[in-house]
Amino acid sequence: MNALSSTRFPAGVVVPPETVIFGQSSAMQVVRNKVTKAAAANVPVLLEGESGTGKDVIARLIHSQSLWTDGPLVKVSCPAIPGTLLESELFGYEKGAFTGAYGSKPGRVEMANRGTLFLDEIGEMDPLLQAKLLQLLQDSQFCRIGAQHDRHIEVRVICATNRNLAEEIETGAFRQDLFYRINVLNISLPPLRERSEDIPALVDYFLQQCRESYKLTARPVSPAVLQKMKRYSWPGNIRELENVVRRYVILDSDASVIGEAMTTPASDGEIDLPAGVPTSLKAMTRQATLALERRIIRRTLEANGWNRKRAARALNISYRALLYKIKEAGIGTKRMPAEPPTNE
Repeated sequence: MNALSSTRFPAGVVVPPETVIFGQSSAMQVVRNKVTKAAAANVPVLLEGESGTGKDVIARLIHSQSLWTDGPLVKVSCPAIPGTLLESELFGYEKGAFTGAYGSKPGRVEMANRGTLFLDEIGEMDPLLQAKLLQLLQDSQFCRIGAQHDRHIEVRVICATNRNLAEEIETGAFRQDLFYRINVLNISLPPLRERSEDIPALVDYFLQQCRESYKLTARPVSPAVLQKMKRYSWPGNIRELENVVRRYVILDSDASVIGEAMTTPASDGEIDLPAGVPTSLKAMTRQATLALERRIIRRTLEANGWNRKRAARALNISYRALLYKIKEAGIGTKRMPAEPPTNE
């Protein structure tokens, strides 16, 4: 029997993340099979999928089930480290290599020796640095900044991206030879909207986690609300779902919190129109389109922590176009963090 044939987890039962992440959907069973094969073979793995689909969890599962499980799992978030610092962070440096290098420092690659190096959002890596990573994958060697000799390393490399790397190659943003090196085994994670049958089990799991974390009692989500959640598009995927459940628990099981979060219309595309009021089809269509666009942009911004660059990529529009639409829709920007200038 499937471990998730019942969507209600008994109180007090500790449910491992891998049990809930795979769920019952056929798409995730394909992922489960690939994870098992990836863990058994020491080859580079590329995890693809939208933000919030669980790539981090899958990377940790592959490591925990592999021959390298006794070694370290070292994660590097490529967008979180400026390009000028990422090289030294990855490969380390020798004393005197640059101003401020008062001593030698090993990099994350070295720290991951006989373990797993997890490069999150590899598509954000500078092309010049991609060449040095290519050497690591080809020869199992790297060189610290300022060093005269290469160092040998044994490491499994797992990369993750929410970008279409094939398109990035066409624009010159990503090296084709590096893509072939990291894409030995490809695992594509489906968005939550394509595995809606798993939502009840995910909700129960996050309820359990939040009860334990916040020491609060929360009622189960009603079947009616669960049905609405299954129809919602979840642009932020599992991460967004977790945040909604967290708010539900903190605000004393207030179901309206979930309803307010799901502002994007259901997949049937129906729009409520005022009854008995004369309407202009063109005007009403434009009004509905703008309202829908505003909701989608706001939800995408929330799902990406109000980071406009990531939201623009998630929406597949340019950064400038997103700024224009934010201004046009009158979406408040007080909660948005400052971002560096962009050349987009």
